[in-house]
Amino acid sequence: MTGQTTSKETGLEALAAVERRVLWLSTAIVDHANRVRPNPSGLKVGGHQASSASMTSIMTSLWFRALTADDRVSVKPHASPVLHAINYLLGELDVSYLTSLRSFGGLQSYPSRSKDPDPVDYSTGSVGIGATAPLWGAIARRYVAGRFGSAGGGRQYSLPGDAELDEGAIWEAVQDPMVADLGEIVWIVDLNRQSLDRVVPSMAVDRWRGMFAAAGWQVLVLKYGRLLEELFTRSGGDALRTRIDSMGNPEYQRLLRCTPDVLRERLPGKGSTAEPIAGLVAELDDATLLAALRNLGGHDLVALTEAYARIDDTRPTVIFAYTVKGHGLPSEGHPQNHSSLLTAGQMRELVGRLGTDPDDRWARFADGTPEASLCAAAAERLRRPIVEARRPPAVPNDLGRTPKGTGNTQQALGRVLLDLTRMAPGAAERIVTVSPDVSSSTNLGGWLNKVGVWSHTERTDWFADDAETILHWLERPTGQHVELGIAETNLVGLLGELGATWSRWGQPLLPIGVVYDPFVNRALEPWSFGIYAGGQSILVGTPSGVSLAPEGGAHQSITTPSLGIEQPGCVSYEPAFVIDTEWCLLAALGDLGRPDGSSAYLRLSTRPVDQALAAVPADPAARARRRRQVVAGAYALRRVERPAVTIAAIGAMVTEALAAADRLGVLGVPADVVCVTSPDLIFRALQSRRGLDDGPEWILGQVFPTGRTVPMVTLVDGHPHTLAFLATINNVPVTTLGVSRFGQSGSLAELYRHHGLDADSVVEAALDLID
Repeated sequence: MTGQTTSKETGLEALAAVERRVLWLSTAIVDHANRVRPNPSGLKVGGHQASSASMTSIMTSLWFRALTADDRVSVKPHASPVLHAINYLLGELDVSYLTSLRSFGGLQSYPSRSKDPDPVDYSTGSVGIGATAPLWGAIARRYVAGRFGSAGGGRQYSLPGDAELDEGAIWEAVQDPMVADLGEIVWIVDLNRQSLDRVVPSMAVDRWRGMFAAAGWQVLVLKYGRLLEELFTRSGGDALRTRIDSMGNPEYQRLLRCTPDVLRERLPGKGSTAEPIAGLVAELDDATLLAALRNLGGHDLVALTEAYARIDDTRPTVIFAYTVKGHGLPSEGHPQNHSSLLTAGQMRELVGRLGTDPDDRWARFADGTPEASLCAAAAERLRRPIVEARRPPAVPNDLGRTPKGTGNTQQALGRVLLDLTRMAPGAAERIVTVSPDVSSSTNLGGWLNKVGVWSHTERTDWFADDAETILHWLERPTGQHVELGIAETNLVGLLGELGATWSRWGQPLLPIGVVYDPFVNRALEPWSFGIYAGGQSILVGTPSGVSLAPEGGAHQSITTPSLGIEQPGCVSYEPAFVIDTEWCLLAALGDLGRPDGSSAYLRLSTRPVDQALAAVPADPAARARRRRQVVAGAYALRRVERPAVTIAAIGAMVTEALAAADRLGVLGVPADVVCVTSPDLIFRALQSRRGLDDGPEWILGQVFPTGRTVPMVTLVDGHPHTLAFLATINNVPVTTLGVSRFGQSGSLAELYRHHGLDADSVVEAALDLID
């Protein structure tokens, strides 16, 4: 028994020593970036020593006691130095990187899957988005397991700061019905009760506990450590507990800054409990008194380890771990310590107190010590096998059909997906669609009936035998459509994680998310962050523009065409015809699920268009040439012998462009018509011509040859600046037509006239240019 106790105590001492070394390393990483490394520009480098210190105990206990190789962790952005310090002690990060925080090619400001040199499970930095990512990662893993076999197990941890719980994205995710069944989810909230500028006057912990519990989560609270809990059992202990429990955050934080003498004076407070507290405090020496005030649950390694053992794996768990911001540093508890840096003198004092070698600030533990053994054991336990990514299945570039009659690009989406199930089943089985309760209204109904709805358990469709039910809701683990609640942030969060399965588990998926185009703006930040983190997906915005005439201004998107150009890691398309949509979608699918892949954004319309206007060539070679141009960004829809003007249009506006060209021809003003399918790719080609990009530029010579350099009118159902750059290809005069005001309800003709998008406006603009 004595031997077991000794071994246990030795293990705890080693863990505490590792905790101290992690605290030192994370602090020194920030110190070196700001005070040691040369900084010729004089700009602030920054870093977060205090925010890292509040997470040190939590992360040390996790990595060196609790985590397995299958677990994944999302670390709060400002604790990135702690993650790097731990990875260094585990042998996953070379010492040379410890001096590179926030330098070019070095450690990133915040954890990054795609840019950091050491293992990072989830990119964070956009407040609230990184914290929720493991929820969607858990669903993505379950989806892969249900469709393609085991994708491992393990828990999905989030380590958010308490201030992140102010973000709406947190609560949109927590309450989603699909989340309540995710027993692998564990959140450990760093409850340090400070924001960037101040001590938060009061925390809504009780309210948060109720909100998580109401959403079906297990709620655990680690408020006090073992030392305080022991003091509470002594005479006067109940009064001390009541005093601290009822104390406001600012007063508590101020006590952390007090000397022992001042603390003995202030801690008892006033009233009937003052005397018993003063009596208890009088029994304690100065060191014990100071340690007791700081002995919160989030800094007690034993309490943390015991809390991990209490996790209920049948439902999500949140652990509220009370901590002190800056714990163990001279700046602890100060209201302005968020971005403060320790002075050179404070760093020297910290070296001595933490037992670090002052001549080797990056020293690991000496071989043969209990601490080195603990690090080695953790490294072995956490070592993951190398994941060999499968090549995504081949996606055909043309399904061989030439659409006839009248149709719209939104309808084409569902038709292409269904065609792929018949013509390219290998690719189709990798497609997963996601929507926020808009499946039927965005033409996914046929696809959904064909492939079913994903659920981690099979559920009964009680309307299967209802003759009036058109959309069948068959839920099963092999379904290929995931339906979340009406929250675009959740949808694109899941989209990003579905798009990362190729790199996590070697299983490439081809994820497509569908939202109403006006709400792309709402979804843009988390989707962009998912792309940054390596998630490859297709986002479809439909219906779009003022062409959604009767719906009114609230459902008419204006800025999304230019957003598509500006989004890194993404190719933006706005096809005009059904065949264009097919080719663009197939090209986008072919770019997913691989190291050199790319995401895509497709802006689609519900406006009916005569498909004969596409004039698809019948000759196979000419058809192939047209397809290459469509996928590259633009093609000549109509050429005249000697053009006086070029009309460049995008999406459904080609109808007005062609009508205006007909009328101009009658007036003796021959007009070329160019259909732009991707302003994004045309802009990139122009940048390449100027030596600012390394992509292909051949499309410019084919669609905008110098021999046809004439004034230009551009036309887009969105902001007119989207196509304004086209005039710079050959430096011609230009008039840009588009939408720059909020829309309103009305017929197509009324709205096009109101915004200056109708054929009359195009004709007038062309005549003004050539006059």
